[in-house]
Amino acid sequence: MTTEVYKVADPQNLTCDDISVIDRAGEIIRNGGLAVFPTETVYGLGASAYDPTAASSVYKAKGRPSDNPLIVHVAEPSEAEAFAIVSDTYRDIAERFMPGAVTVILPKKDVIPDAVTGGLDTVAVRCPSDPVARELIRRAGVPVAAPSANLSGKPSPTKAEHVVRDLSGRVDMILDGGDCVFGLESTVLKPEGDKAVRILRPGAVTAEMLEDAGYTVIVDSAVTDLSAVGENPESPGMKYKHYAPVAEVILLDMEGATESFSSVINRMESGNDGRFAVLCRREDICGISDDAIVFTFGEKNGEDDMAHELFSCLRAADDAGASRMYIPVPRLDGMGLAVYNRVIRAAGGRIVKV
Repeated sequence: MTTEVYKVADPQNLTCDDISVIDRAGEIIRNGGLAVFPTETVYGLGASAYDPTAASSVYKAKGRPSDNPLIVHVAEPSEAEAFAIVSDTYRDIAERFMPGAVTVILPKKDVIPDAVTGGLDTVAVRCPSDPVARELIRRAGVPVAAPSANLSGKPSPTKAEHVVRDLSGRVDMILDGGDCVFGLESTVLKPEGDKAVRILRPGAVTAEMLEDAGYTVIVDSAVTDLSAVGENPESPGMKYKHYAPVAEVILLDMEGATESFSSVINRMESGNDGRFAVLCRREDICGISDDAIVFTFGEKNGEDDMAHELFSCLRAADDAGASRMYIPVPRLDGMGLAVYNRVIRAAGGRIVKV
């Protein structure tokens, strides 16, 4: 398969040429093909949510387990009523946070095939804010089922070049809309009655934002722990090791430590062979061995910066030939919870208490 790549120069100001290409991408999806598109979170690999064969092609292109459900994207929140049983809670969340980086789990209608939902009787609904994504969905004329546009298990793509590396020759078209704004996938919510939601996957719509909107928030245990093998995941990213580079990811819990971060790294690497990488705050760089490949994400408590840079840094560590990558355990509030959710999966659950 030959993959066409098209660069959108300014996603906020689409030209006639842009619209023409996006229209062709929509036609590809409508006719059962695969098109990659940017969102404000990560790049998505799109197929018609009404076509089970196209959904199967998504799993094949990614090498993704078929019990891992896909998120269905719409151009307007109200469009979910065509394929899902919409609740007042959904409507309220949509009014407050959509278009945006949030996904809501709803009971599905029969028009959505089991191949899209991993056999579940629910469907995940999201309305992205990215203008290229929304224009593509409008042009496709169908809701678009889309996981992240990477090979399964690898760090999610936040730049078109990541997609080209992973999926060139596996998809029909890639729409390059530049770097993603947030850098982590959407928050996934499951309504638990009036004004109560369960977070199945944290993201840019944080627990604190939901609480400020009057919601009782339950954080699912799978957010901070890997789900049990054999358990059906209700949301993407719950069950399997995800987001992992080739390098071994090691999380360091520094709470209460008497050593500095740099001295811990140098001690752990003493006598090791091969290159190693570190992802840390700028103030933690001092004293780290010159042999380290260092990535920084901002000042103390800069989890928003870390979220934006995380997946790119994981990929860059591989490009630099790192065998191991050390990351401090982030705070578990705000965007820190979303970062922790990703890095614990990248590390396969491994945390070293210092």
